[in-house]
Amino acid sequence: KKALECSIERGKINLKKVLLIPPDFTRLHSGAGKITAMYYDILKDNSQVDIMPALGTHEPMSEQERIEMFGNDIPKECFIVHNWRTDVVKIGRVPKEFVEEVSEGLLNEPIDIEINKHILDKSYDLIISIGQVVPHEVIGMANYSKNIFVGCGGSSTINKSHMLGAFYGMERIMGKDNSPVRKVFDYAEEHFIKDLPLMYVLTVTTAKGCNVLMHGLFIGRKRHILEEAVKLSQEKNLTFADKPFQKVVVFLDEKEFKSTWLGNKAIYRTRMAIADGGELIILAPGVRKFGEDDENDALIRKYGYVGREKVLELVNKNEDLRNNLSVAAHLIHGSSDGRFSIVYAVDKLTKNEVESVNYKYMSLKDAYILYDPKKLKDGYNTLDNGEEIFYISNPALGLWADRSKF
Repeated sequence: KKALECSIERGKINLKKVLLIPPDFTRLHSGAGKITAMYYDILKDNSQVDIMPALGTHEPMSEQERIEMFGNDIPKECFIVHNWRTDVVKIGRVPKEFVEEVSEGLLNEPIDIEINKHILDKSYDLIISIGQVVPHEVIGMANYSKNIFVGCGGSSTINKSHMLGAFYGMERIMGKDNSPVRKVFDYAEEHFIKDLPLMYVLTVTTAKGCNVLMHGLFIGRKRHILEEAVKLSQEKNLTFADKPFQKVVVFLDEKEFKSTWLGNKAIYRTRMAIADGGELIILAPGVRKFGEDDENDALIRKYGYVGREKVLELVNKNEDLRNNLSVAAHLIHGSSDGRFSIVYAVDKLTKNEVESVNYKYMSLKDAYILYDPKKLKDGYNTLDNGEEIFYISNPALGLWADRSKF
């Protein structure tokens, strides 16, 4: 808390109004909830404090999620809900030539930068963006300006940036800095928001069971804090496999993962470690839909997780996908491109629904008989029948890769 107090130079700056931008419940293990509560406690007596979780395309947090993440001491009326479709303002455009250069010619379109209108409110004396640096499928390493341009971004920015990452290829991006999407956001940071009273607070965490371990806290505005956090996250959040995994079992906490939009972290965080012909089994007690909103859910149901080449073909032929490139990117991210099989073990979706989007189905009850999360430990496990599996209790906190593929 002393570090946080020093970070806002309490007593030296007259902060009448402050905006805090933490992640949402999908980053429960980031430590950002507690940090947000600490900042609120430091500031509340002398400042108006607004809090706008960086939802991106995710559904708004429930009352229960808000309390679990941020505690009981912050009034509900302090919270602002970001709507990525309606609450944004265009602040600039990353030129086509720049996008073409950083994508190595894979995308030759400009990218409009849209952010939530509240961030542009000049009555804020300070804006504090709080988030976790961790491997990510679109940008390589999550957070820093991603919290602003995606977490509080608009549909145009989210769609184009996600498609840029998908075109470039997840395996070339995940766990690394200086991806094409990061370079686009660095451009936007420098050209469009450098005059905002913005400060970043970055965490690097791991978890053992329910205990979140914070390994690093990086505070400031300059990019070097991201670079330091990336180095630490690469040390703490990357697991290299000595040999490709034949069978991986991933558990999705039902409090965090209610859709395949989020739950497919189980796929893209493990895909570089799974052997060709291998199997991924996803234990998903909370997954009840595909998209986080109705429009995205309908598109996923319509087209399914059919692999990169087929999705690119569908984008060229179908206007609804061209108008929602983040879904197209998501469909690419959620496929194994035929390399390994993907089984969703659920009880809130039907067999028909799961198979209609190109996954295999297993009942959660049957899956728990074979793969009981209460009996499994993270890493290699030998089952009673002699089968060896690799178990992951939370895919959101890491990246698993065959070293030769990284």
